[in-house]
Amino acid sequence: MDYINAFWVGGLICALTQILMEKTKLMPGRIMVLLVCTGAVLGAVGIYEPFQKYAGAGASVPLLGFGNVLWKGVKEAVMEEGLLGIFKGGFSAGSAGTCAALVFGYFASLVFDSKMKK
Repeated sequence: MDYINAFWVGGLICALTQILMEKTKLMPGRIMVLLVCTGAVLGAVGIYEPFQKYAGAGASVPLLGFGNVLWKGVKEAVMEEGLLGIFKGGFSAGSAGTCAALVFGYFASLVFDSKMKK
């Protein structure tokens, strides 16, 4: 049942994002920022944690999950280090996922022969 919940929740998030992209004049970068900020706000309010427990990877993999990770990192860093944690926490929490995406993206570019569109 965990796989089914992850599938339909992740699919719903992606479908709603696609509808937002097609029905509004918002640029994709702004929609991405909106998703990250929404995840952070939902984490701050306390809604995202139970949502993530229910949906698993369907909630943690999309950009909403990245916003929640940033929020958790900032919250923990502020608790430990005070005001300086506002600046350090997000970097500490999001660095492993960002680094993995960059490294695996680089390896994929070595394995596959990408071409520019004409």
